[in-house]
Amino acid sequence: MLNNKREFTYNFGGKDITIETGRMAKQADASVIVTSGGTQVLVTATSATQVKDGQDFFPLLVEYTEKFYSAGKFLGGFLKREGRPSVGETLNARLIDRPLRPLFPEGYMFDTVISCTVISYSPEGDPEVLAAIGASAALTISDIPFAGPIGTCKVGRIDGQFVINPDHDKWEESDMEIVVAASDNAILMVEGEAKVAPEQDVLDAIFYGQKEIEGFVSFLSDIQKEVGKEKREFVSAAANKTMLEKIRTDYTATAREALKITDKLERQKAVKAIEAQVKEAMAADPAAFGLTEDDAFGKEAYKGVDELMYEMLRGDILDEEKRIAGRGLAEVREIETETDVLKVPHGSSLFTRGETQVMAAVTLGGSKGAQMSDRIIGTKEDQFYLHYNFPPYSVGEARGVRGVGRREQGHGNLAERALKAVIPTDFPYTTRLVCEVLESNGSSSMGSVCSGSMALMDAGVPLKAPVAGIAMGLVTDGERFKILTDILGDEDHLGDMDFKVAGTTEGITAIQMDIKITGLTKEIVEKAMAQAREGRLHILEEMAKTISVERKTLKEGVPVMKSMQIKQDQIGGLIGPGGKNIKKLQEDFDLVIEIDEDGTTKFISTNQEAIDECMALVGLQMNGPEVGKTYTAKVASLKDYGAFVDIASGVGGLVHISEIADERITDAGDYLDEGQEVQIKVLEIDKMGRAKLSIKAVEALKRKDGKTEEEAQKDAPKREPRESRDGDRKPRGDRKPRGDRKPRGDKK
Repeated sequence: MLNNKREFTYNFGGKDITIETGRMAKQADASVIVTSGGTQVLVTATSATQVKDGQDFFPLLVEYTEKFYSAGKFLGGFLKREGRPSVGETLNARLIDRPLRPLFPEGYMFDTVISCTVISYSPEGDPEVLAAIGASAALTISDIPFAGPIGTCKVGRIDGQFVINPDHDKWEESDMEIVVAASDNAILMVEGEAKVAPEQDVLDAIFYGQKEIEGFVSFLSDIQKEVGKEKREFVSAAANKTMLEKIRTDYTATAREALKITDKLERQKAVKAIEAQVKEAMAADPAAFGLTEDDAFGKEAYKGVDELMYEMLRGDILDEEKRIAGRGLAEVREIETETDVLKVPHGSSLFTRGETQVMAAVTLGGSKGAQMSDRIIGTKEDQFYLHYNFPPYSVGEARGVRGVGRREQGHGNLAERALKAVIPTDFPYTTRLVCEVLESNGSSSMGSVCSGSMALMDAGVPLKAPVAGIAMGLVTDGERFKILTDILGDEDHLGDMDFKVAGTTEGITAIQMDIKITGLTKEIVEKAMAQAREGRLHILEEMAKTISVERKTLKEGVPVMKSMQIKQDQIGGLIGPGGKNIKKLQEDFDLVIEIDEDGTTKFISTNQEAIDECMALVGLQMNGPEVGKTYTAKVASLKDYGAFVDIASGVGGLVHISEIADERITDAGDYLDEGQEVQIKVLEIDKMGRAKLSIKAVEALKRKDGKTEEEAQKDAPKREPRESRDGDRKPRGDRKPRGDRKPRGDKK
């Protein structure tokens, strides 16, 4: 059938959301169009029916694409076709991916792609939420094995009231933005930011969103009953019990010694050595491990040893509350902090926690350094942004850097969210913060928050409060659970949760939670939040031993920034025709001038004296000289009746001959030369805006030849009448009478 369109509508948080099936992209395993307001997102789900040879991980790919035609806009820049995903698109694809991944069956290795395309956009419908909802809906009605459905929403708080999926322009009024993904009875993923909100407020927002999602999940289940396909058969490969038992028997003691090693790389070497021993034993006697000679012993050895470490680590934690190297469940690793570690950058720091180390560097400047993003919601310029780098050497890998990956963008975004809440909105500088991960063994993103906070204070950025972050882990067997503070990489790999919380002593600024099980209970989330607060406060205390407030003076090399206000109708005059005036000012004073639409004018330079001189000049150009004030002026030209002087470029006036000396003079040239600098005083400004200037009101001038005016008159030859000074002119008496001239009208 060409068209088997079905529509289902649900009121989600006060807004109608419609899910349409059976009309578009029908060759995909499933497709839906999700609509709210004027926003529509097409979501498709496809999964291969054969596994690639040697595939040993789940290849899930989530794509989120914003088409500019959806908003009736052209793409900015030279290229007018959508290309590689923007940072915003990549971040949202990760948000959709993270709660879906744990819900596929263990051992599912088929290539699976979720494609979300925004095909219509209006500010009344959030395409990011609709894409996440559509991903769940498409998987739910498809034949792809999936333990859904789930729901996703954004929770804001406006005027003290929680709001689900507010319109785009309403987010400016919200003091938090929390994304929640959940099933009908458990939380699957959390990510968001807040303007320093207490832990309980963030918990309330999470549970509020989860409660709203419950009804939506039931709605998706009803859709599945009506149009859903029967799930394709998939049976996960049974574990090789013979191999696991053999490895437990022969290698538990060796693995126990490896878990006692504190150093990450040394521990990894010990585990690799066990894998090598197991591989060799498998090759010698495959049957003892339940294998045949055709099996890949290297892969099987890795799987078996990994399962052994998984069981031992989790058993130690649940049974004995003992972690790797004997650390306590709530114990934070040793911390070292430094600031001012780099000579030239405007601020820098080094934060080390255990085997995780992050160096941060700050650059301050004007608006030319702002980071612009062009999306369907509009063009945005960020005055503060953070770039996170995770080079391979940070984990001891010998490979080159190949650009910034999705993981780096996600970790950088989380650290940026954590810090931007404490940067004052009136801070005039554009601020770039770069976090370089130098070593990594657990939560380099939270290390970036700590290092970044210290580097900003080292640069003199007046943070509202220092910020620290910490990563929490979880181990549960379904009945018992233990929360781990400051998790290692191995504990993240073998555990059930990665829960990151950043904030000040007063509350939370950013949060992110990913899980590997089918959901977290309210009890687990509350306990993890409380334990995270204790760890965060400990780290803030350690950071305060090095720096706790911003430096009061900017470092050498940091550009000075001063501002003045001009009228909006004066902006054109300051810029000048074709930018002539502002270009000359910037060249003459070697600085940068930035003008905002409201007339705020910023002057940026490392030379404060040049800024002051330029600001004084601009004040003169825009407002003219002040009555009663004295200025240094340069004589531009001399006339019999006085001297024209320039106070500044484009600002000047006439000094009448009577305002040059105390005595009556006949020629300004007897007292002044062109190009001479003199002190003048502004006597008044007439109705036409012309300035009456005086030299003698400051200090009366004397003749250049040293004579008095009376002596000079006696010595001077008798002057001819002005009309006869020019030899080419005829005396008036020699000219023809006007009556002898031809009327103008007679000219041909």
